[in-house]
Amino acid sequence: MDTQTAPPPATEAAIPRVLATEAALALIETLRAQHGPLLFHQSGGCCDGSSPMCYAQGDYMLADRDVRMDVIGGSPFYMSPSQFEYWQHTQLIIDVVPGRGGMFSLENGRDVRFLTRSRLFTDDELDRLAPLAYGPDA
Repeated sequence: MDTQTAPPPATEAAIPRVLATEAALALIETLRAQHGPLLFHQSGGCCDGSSPMCYAQGDYMLADRDVRMDVIGGSPFYMSPSQFEYWQHTQLIIDVVPGRGGMFSLENGRDVRFLTRSRLFTDDELDRLAPLAYGPDA
C-alpha cells in the first residue's frame, strides 16, 4: 500500500477520490441536522455487504491505519487499509437509492440507503489524486 501520497502540483486541481451525488448530499445534511457531525466508513462486507456506513462522529472507532480517502458533504470518508488495496484505483461515487440502510448506519429506517458506485481512474487522474490521510486524527 502507498503509505504517503504526494499532493499534485499546485497548478493542477486534485482529483477527488470520493464524490457524492446531490441526493447523497441532501441526505447527509438531513442526518447532520439530526445527529451532528458525521463520518463515513466503507463497509468491507459481512453483515451489511459493502455499503458506505454513516455514523455520528464518535460513534465509530476508527483504527490508526484507516484511510481517510476524502470528505463528502463536510464528512470524512474512511475505509480499512485492506479495502483500500482493492479500491485504490477507483473513484467512489456515493449515491442514495430506495431500500434499507445498513443496520448501524444512520439512514436506516428512512426507506433509502447510501450506495457506492465506482469508476476506474484514468492514467492522468491517477497522477493527480487528492492526498490520503490515516487514522482518526486525519
